[in-house]
Amino acid sequence: MKLYSIPALLLLMTYTTPGKAQQQQSATPATFSLEQCLQYAYEHSPALQQSLLDQRIAEHGIKSKLADWYPQIRFDYNVQHAFQLQVSNFNGQIIPLGLRNTSAGQFSLTQNIFSSDALLASNSAKEVRKQASQNVVLTKIDLSVNVGKAFYDVLLTRDQLRLLDEDIVRLDRSLTDSYNQYEGGIVDKVDYKRATIALNNTKAQKKSATEALKAKYSFLKLQMGLPDSIPLQLSYDSSRLETLAIMDTSAAALARNRVEYQQLETQKRLQDINYNYYKWQFIPTVQAYGNYNLNYLNNDLDKLYRDNYPNSFAGLRVGIPLFQGFKRVQNMKQAKLQSDRVNYDLEQMRNSISTEVSQAMAAYKGYLNDFYTLRQNVAIAQEVFNTIELQYRSGIKAYLEVITAQTDLRTAELNYSNALYQLLGSKLDLERALGVVQVH
Repeated sequence: MKLYSIPALLLLMTYTTPGKAQQQQSATPATFSLEQCLQYAYEHSPALQQSLLDQRIAEHGIKSKLADWYPQIRFDYNVQHAFQLQVSNFNGQIIPLGLRNTSAGQFSLTQNIFSSDALLASNSAKEVRKQASQNVVLTKIDLSVNVGKAFYDVLLTRDQLRLLDEDIVRLDRSLTDSYNQYEGGIVDKVDYKRATIALNNTKAQKKSATEALKAKYSFLKLQMGLPDSIPLQLSYDSSRLETLAIMDTSAAALARNRVEYQQLETQKRLQDINYNYYKWQFIPTVQAYGNYNLNYLNNDLDKLYRDNYPNSFAGLRVGIPLFQGFKRVQNMKQAKLQSDRVNYDLEQMRNSISTEVSQAMAAYKGYLNDFYTLRQNVAIAQEVFNTIELQYRSGIKAYLEVITAQTDLRTAELNYSNALYQLLGSKLDLERALGVVQVH
């Protein structure tokens, strides 16, 4: 999604500046479009930050495993004092062996030439990186859908409040007219009382919607990772909402478009690599090594490091595990079955995605039909109300018909508003089911 501007983001950064947080609480609320809400969520959502950290953790784990291919160099130091020397019988004489004080330093180098563990790290590195990246993408998709639906939910309640305000204006005008007619003796007090009841009911609905709006703002902030104490205003182009709500419903459902399916494919490849790993364990482990030893010997401790008797050597080590109680064979069979099991997970995922797309498509088309029908109802209800109100003012219609027309108009407007935002939310669900949600 395109980020149109970032001044609001810069404004929010000042809220976290030490020493200024309290001052900023009373500042002008930040105004965010949907794109800016998403961008802020990408940067501050705890769930997404955790997945990004998991990706970095995976990268360090890969590099740690791949380090086995590098030369391994170490130094060992030892100092020893013998209270009793070992002895040996030589030609009937007991002869002490060695000296009382010894010290040794050993530099050793080993280089893996073939190692099944190191080979597993090399072959799986790409897939492990892909797996971590797919987890990030999935989190972003969830975040995009959740923030979008929360954003539209706030707009729906705001739009309902706007319609209720317009209805209150109409009802207040009707109340004034009916009261004036009552005072003038034209009608009895029934019309005036009905107008009062209708106005009070609408005001009660507005109060409920106002309180609901606070909770929905709070939920949107939660999805964005925005502190609840920071005020927020939303910016949107109402003229574009109807256009945004319409999408092509002829798109084919391809399981490979879904990141969840891609994750299973990655898991399948990792299982195949794991199976090969157990096969590689039948191949001997080969290492090159070299040692350089420092040896110090003396009966007098203060003269221990006076003379050095070094030695050094290099060699090739081949490790051949001849028999391990069929452990490698059982591990291979287990890995093969685990790989086969993922095949069923893939089949189940394909079926699940197909069902999910069908359900999301049916819901979207249903809301789309409601949207077109209810949009037409608003125009009809407005025309009916205007006609009846004019006839009432002319004394042709009873006030009960005016109230009925007002109620029909408000209901039509609220139903249309609800259908529009349900359609927008349904579109997000359908895009997710099809695997076409755009994320950065």
